[in-house]
Amino acid sequence: MRPLPLPGIAPILFVVLLVLSTCSRANDAPADTTDGDQLVPEYFEQQTRLLAERSLADIEDLEDWTSKRAMYRQQLLDMLGLNPMPERGELHTTVTGEVRKDDVVVEKLHFQSMPGLYVTANLYRPAKVDEPLPAVLYVCGHGRVVEDGISYGNKVYYQHHGAWFARNGYVCLVIDTIQLGEFEGTHHGTYREKMWWWNNRGYTPAGVEAWNSTRAIDVLQARVDVDPDRIGVTGRSGGGAYSWWVAAIDERIQAAVPVAGITSLHNHVVDGCVSGHCDCMYMVNRYRWDFPMVAALVAPRPLLISNSDRDSIFPLEGVVDVHAKVRKIYELYGAEEDLGLQITSGPHSDTQELRIHAFRWMNRHLKKDESLVDTVATKLFDTKQLKVFDELPEDERVTTIHETFVPKATLEKTPSTPEELARLSEHRKEQLREMTFAGWPDDVSIEQTLEVVEQLKRADAEVTFAQYTSQDPYILPLIVVHPAKAESDTSPKEPATAGSPVDVVVLDQASWERAASGLAVVAPQRYPNVQPSQDVWNEIIESRRPTVLIAPRGVGPTEWSRDERERTHIRRRFMLLGQTVAGMQIYDVVSAMEALSGRRDELALAGPWTLSGKSDSAFIALHASIWSDSITNLKLLDLPTSNRDSPDLLNVSRVLDLPELLGIATGDVEVSIGGSTQAEWRKKAESNPLLSSVGWPAE
Repeated sequence: MRPLPLPGIAPILFVVLLVLSTCSRANDAPADTTDGDQLVPEYFEQQTRLLAERSLADIEDLEDWTSKRAMYRQQLLDMLGLNPMPERGELHTTVTGEVRKDDVVVEKLHFQSMPGLYVTANLYRPAKVDEPLPAVLYVCGHGRVVEDGISYGNKVYYQHHGAWFARNGYVCLVIDTIQLGEFEGTHHGTYREKMWWWNNRGYTPAGVEAWNSTRAIDVLQARVDVDPDRIGVTGRSGGGAYSWWVAAIDERIQAAVPVAGITSLHNHVVDGCVSGHCDCMYMVNRYRWDFPMVAALVAPRPLLISNSDRDSIFPLEGVVDVHAKVRKIYELYGAEEDLGLQITSGPHSDTQELRIHAFRWMNRHLKKDESLVDTVATKLFDTKQLKVFDELPEDERVTTIHETFVPKATLEKTPSTPEELARLSEHRKEQLREMTFAGWPDDVSIEQTLEVVEQLKRADAEVTFAQYTSQDPYILPLIVVHPAKAESDTSPKEPATAGSPVDVVVLDQASWERAASGLAVVAPQRYPNVQPSQDVWNEIIESRRPTVLIAPRGVGPTEWSRDERERTHIRRRFMLLGQTVAGMQIYDVVSAMEALSGRRDELALAGPWTLSGKSDSAFIALHASIWSDSITNLKLLDLPTSNRDSPDLLNVSRVLDLPELLGIATGDVEVSIGGSTQAEWRKKAESNPLLSSVGWPAE
């Protein structure tokens, strides 16, 4: 490992970081910038088109598909957080009561899909059963039923579906979701709860709903009144989505009718339907799928895609697109007649027209019955009659399952030699590239993209305004400042020499705006709407070291909306593309250093490079450092102390946590940590040998 940094180096750069970070926002963003609100939709359009064109494009014949189907199913399980699959333990199925009306009996029951993960359910069956019957798993959408502060579960809202199936010769198990059930968990971690660490963990409530659904099939197959080989699934809205998940991953489902539960990636990302959906609708899209890939995994089993024509969150054109693409797979099987598309008139609603076709589809494929449906679905029971628990059990994990459902990675053995650390570093980089940064471009050459736009020479400094193409359409700024030597130097007013140490600073929006106020002193024409600050400019050049300012996407010229809701759904769009904002900002910083490396001599940046950042930008700099050979020093101010408190990166906690990443970084660069989190990092270092080489500058 490298020795500790020289004690005099760290404080200089930490001063620079504080200069660029400790201020309020400028009144206006620089006016000479590209409109970030235009760039981000262009980027989403381009990336979505790439994924859509790739979806099922390599499947030409049935052998192509069957040879890859198991791999695709494993990929979906992984993206649902079901890799490895949880243990199929004892279900502890318990019937807490029974109600009857006319010829329909409802068993009020619960089971545990894993210890403490209770699933409340109502099981509908005919009053008289002479032989094993076909069964339907009904998975509920978001149908909140709360009276006097008591949640009765969305199973109560959808009870008419269970009643119809029971009256027509089925056993129907209607299960609650982890949100809006008798237990009130959450589906809205990233949607409104700011639980961005769900992405870090690789967690989605879609995975829990899929797991609960497949365990519900276990419940049905264990019953003597159920034919285990004739089980179907249906549900609408959220239940439509869960119908897709369980039908795709569990081949015991013999017929599926997802209602208003799927549409194209284009609708979600480009058209903005993501803003109308909570997290249960999405897998953590590590493998960068479009949604026809999910649909294809149901083939060749009977599948009816059902939707209405004015559904604003499952638009018609996207539904038709999914059907058209999955039809290709059914045709390869010669099973075109087992794929259906039903479009009825109406909004996003549980209409009778949607129900009737679902009933007929199940009759046709589970009972071989083509007769007309002559009964309507009606609610038979009062709300309170269908409640499972009088009191909720204290050992429940439903409301906290997001904390444990996807296990975090652990380091089995701490490296004891530089060679072991190097091997660990390479292994972790491979894992990160596959699980966290799979959305990075893999065929883009950036070495020739750096363009010098303008160079200004002053008595106190030379300033180079450059730009580089990180990833189309993002052309990002690089600003190089060469302060003049101090008056005491032998050659005053000359630029610093090419061999001088170089400070490379990763900016966030606040530090960009502060830096712009200083740069407006030397280039007012580039920043006409920014109030120049001579004090800030003096602080920028005070170090007398060459300084490079990097503004990744979403910062400065490419900043997008400041509306909190819009920013939330921009972040969620990135996730749907198998990326995150922070992940692509890390790529931008790596790209910037690669672009600069080819012009080191020309830009007088031949000296050792120190990469730095503050707070979230420190996190970006840390991750970028392990992907670049140009960095010799890493200075991190207010570095977050865990993945959970950091910007989100897909699945990163399934690979490593920040202390391990920091330890890996010390194998190649000299690392110093300062600021408000230094004390906590020092405490971590006391018990973590990986952090023994970290430096601690005086505060």
